[in-house]
Amino acid sequence: MENSFAMTALIFLGAAIIMVPLVRKLGLSSVIGFILGGIIIGPFVLKLTGRGSEDIMHTTEFGVIMLLFLIGLEIEPKKFWKIRKKIFGMGMSQMVLTVGILFAIFYYAEWRIDQALVAALCFALSSTAIVLQTLKEKNIFRTEAGESSFSILLFQDMAVIPILALLPIIAKMPEDKEKQILLQYLPDWLQPFSIIFGIGLLVVIARYLFVPFLRYVSRSGMNELLTASSLFLVIGVSELMDAVGLSPALGAFIAGVMLATSEFRHELESQIEPFKGLLLAVFFVSVGASINFFVIMEDPMFIFTTTLVVLAVKFAVLFGVGKFFKLKWDQNFMLAFALSQIGEFAFVLINYSTNLYLLDPVLNAQLLAITAITMCITPILLLINEKFIEPRWQEVKNDDDDEITEPVKQQKIIIVGFGHFGSTVGRLLRVNGVQATVLDNDPERVNILRTNGFKVYYGDAAKPGILRSAGAETADLLILCLDSPEKNKFVLEYAREKFPQLKVFVRAKNRLDAYDFISNGVDNIYRETLGTAVNMAVDILTANGMRAYAARRLGQRFMLIDKAVTRRLATEKNNGTVTFTMKEYLEREAELLAQDSHSFDDSQWNENEDF
Repeated sequence: MENSFAMTALIFLGAAIIMVPLVRKLGLSSVIGFILGGIIIGPFVLKLTGRGSEDIMHTTEFGVIMLLFLIGLEIEPKKFWKIRKKIFGMGMSQMVLTVGILFAIFYYAEWRIDQALVAALCFALSSTAIVLQTLKEKNIFRTEAGESSFSILLFQDMAVIPILALLPIIAKMPEDKEKQILLQYLPDWLQPFSIIFGIGLLVVIARYLFVPFLRYVSRSGMNELLTASSLFLVIGVSELMDAVGLSPALGAFIAGVMLATSEFRHELESQIEPFKGLLLAVFFVSVGASINFFVIMEDPMFIFTTTLVVLAVKFAVLFGVGKFFKLKWDQNFMLAFALSQIGEFAFVLINYSTNLYLLDPVLNAQLLAITAITMCITPILLLINEKFIEPRWQEVKNDDDDEITEPVKQQKIIIVGFGHFGSTVGRLLRVNGVQATVLDNDPERVNILRTNGFKVYYGDAAKPGILRSAGAETADLLILCLDSPEKNKFVLEYAREKFPQLKVFVRAKNRLDAYDFISNGVDNIYRETLGTAVNMAVDILTANGMRAYAARRLGQRFMLIDKAVTRRLATEKNNGTVTFTMKEYLEREAELLAQDSHSFDDSQWNENEDF
C-alpha cells in the first residue's frame, strides 16, 4: 500500500493515540504502546504503511536529537558535581562490565569484532523513558533504587556521545559511499583532529553567540520568535555538526550543556519539549513498524537466545554493582529489574551503525527486534519483582532506625516575577542563605540580575511548561510576585491543577484581588499597599508624640483586624451573602482599635522621644 507522507504521518499519529491509552491502563510504559502501535500498522499486520514510513522515521529521529539537547540542558555543573560519585561509580561500572561481558560472549560466538563491539555498546544502554516513568509512577524516585537508577541512566546518556564519536572511527565505509564533508578541505595533517575541531568550534559559537542571540530575540516580546529561535538553534547545530562529519546528536548535547547555566535554560526546555515529545512518539511508532518479523521467523532461536543472554548479563551486572555500593536487597532487585532492558538510544545507534556499514541489513533487523522485545518484557519483570520477590526480601526497619533523625532539607522555592516587589523578597531570602529559582520575563532585568550573582532565568510563567521546566514538580514553595494580578491568578490556577503539592505565597494589589485569591483557597496573601501604609501611619503617630512601642502595637493590631475582616468579606462574597457593609467594617475596626487606645495613658505620649 503506497501512501503519501502526510497520510503515513496521520496513520502513525492515530496508532499512537489509540495504543498508548490502552497500554497505560495495563500499567505499561507509553514507549511500549508506541512500538506495539507501529507493529500493528506495519507491513506484517495491517500493512497500512508504505515507503513514506522510512521518510518519517528519518524525520522523527530528530526527536532523539532534541532529547539529547534537553539532557544537556539538565546537566548543570553544580548539581552534576554533587552526585558525581554515584554517576561515575555506578554508571561507569555498569557500562564497562556490561560492554566487556557482552563483547566477549559475541566474540566467542564468532561475530565479527566490529559487530560484536557495536552490539555490546548498544545493548549496554537502558531505557531512560521507561525507567524514569516507572520510578515516578511508583513514587520511588527518591529511594536508593531511584537515585541509583537516575545516576546510571545519566551516565549512559552521556556515554551515547563518545559512542557516536567512536562509531565512525571503527567504520570502514566504501569509498564510493563516503560522504562529502567540509573538513575534507582541511590540510591532511589537520583532518585527524576533525572531532576536536568540530567540538571546539561549537563550544565557541555556543558561548559567544547563542546567549546574545537569544537576548536579542527575547527583547521583541514575541513568543513565536522564541519558539522559532529554539528550533533554529537545535536544527542549526545539528546541521553544522553533520556538515563537518560529526554526529548531529553530539552537537545537540554539547549545545545543551553550554546553555545549561544561561538564563534561557527553562525557556528553551519549555519550547523544545512539545516538539521532542511528538517526534519521539512518532519515532517509536516508526521503529515498531520497521521491525522485520520475517527475519525473526527465519531464526527465532538466535533472537530469543540473544534476548535472554542480554537480560541475564545486564541483570547480573546491575545486581553486582548495587551490592558493591551497598544497596539493600529490595532496592537492589528493583534496580536490576528496572534497568535490564535495552534503551531507546539503541535504535538510533543500530541504524547509525548500519549507515556506516558496520552492520548488514539482516543483523540490523535482528538487533532492532531484540531491543523491542526486551522493552516489552520489562513490565513483566517489574511485576514479578513487585508481586513475588520484593515482599520476600524487603527488609524491616529496626526500632533504632526510627530514632535517627534526618537532617532538615531546605525547601525548594520558585519565585515568579523579580521586579520591585519580588526582588525585595528574593534579596531578603538570599542574605539569609535561602536559595530560590527565579523566573522573570524581562530580558534586560534578567541579564543585570545574573551579572550580580542572582540565579534568575528568562521565562513567562503564564505559559504552560515553564513552571515544569523550572522544577515545579519537585518544588515546595511557589511565590507569585508578578505586577499583573490577572497573571498571578492564571499562574495560581495552573499551579494548583498541575502541582498540588506547592504551598503558594501570592502578591495582591488591593483588597479586591485578595478576595479572589482567598476564594481560590490561598492562605498566604500579601497586599502590597497594606504594610507600607501602616508603617507610614505608625511613623506619623510616633512623630506626633506617641511612644514607638505603642504606635507599633496599634499598627500590628490594625493589620490583624484588616486581614481578618478581608477574609470574612471574601468568604461572604464567595457565598453570595455579603451582609457586612463597608460602614459596619469601618465601625468595627474603630471599635477594636479603641479598645487598645483606652488602655494607653498620657505617659505613652512624649513630644521629644528618640525613636
